[in-house]
Amino acid sequence: MLDSFFKPQSVAVIGASREEGKTGRSILSNLINYKFPGKIFPVNPKTSEILGLKTFPSIAEIAGSIDLAIIVIPPKFISSALDDCAKKGARSAIIISAGFKETGAEGARLEKEIASKAKGLGIRLLGPNCLGLIDTNSNLNASFAKGMPPKGKIAFFSQSGALCTAILDWAIGANVGFSKFISLGNKADLSEIDFLEYLADDDETSVILGYLEGIENGKAFMEIAKKAVRKKQALTRRSMPHFSKQAL
Repeated sequence: MLDSFFKPQSVAVIGASREEGKTGRSILSNLINYKFPGKIFPVNPKTSEILGLKTFPSIAEIAGSIDLAIIVIPPKFISSALDDCAKKGARSAIIISAGFKETGAEGARLEKEIASKAKGLGIRLLGPNCLGLIDTNSNLNASFAKGMPPKGKIAFFSQSGALCTAILDWAIGANVGFSKFISLGNKADLSEIDFLEYLADDDETSVILGYLEGIENGKAFMEIAKKAVRKKQALTRRSMPHFSKQAL
């Protein structure tokens, strides 16, 4: 269900920027610099080229379908952008933009409205107000983090973008391999339960780490966590070398 987040064939960056230091520029740069093998479509109505890539005034102008949309635009424009994403076949979107329930009642109302719109369109959401995600096996850095960890078997999800960045910096400095990094943000749609369930079946992941500031459905979380433990223990046993009694 969540493969289009981690293994997309095409990515649109809605809000890509030519300006150094802008979040939309950092995300596009990460996709390019870490050699994402799929198609990359920057979307910005004020320019025709960013970092050597043809840039489109809107996602509606892109030929063909989109697997994953990364949205870095002001909150009031996101609902309309989701309509365009749906028309292009996108079923997954990462909303990097802030300005939602973390800002108060009006932001919470807007977040609920966007989540409802996405559900009606059949689009799953990561975020809003998040760092993005990384899949090292897909060479996908769909985040504005500075750097990419080595490939490994550890997956990490975090409700805190700051902690996600700190762990990422440590992993790169210590050369510790990770399979996936996921910044959950406000969890308007997808939560730790969805990603824990996905990672439990992910053969690229042997260890799952998470940092949470709140769990809305504790019972469901515990049930999924128990299943994940059993699956990862079985995976670890299968991957361990087998020795004969003589060798021991």
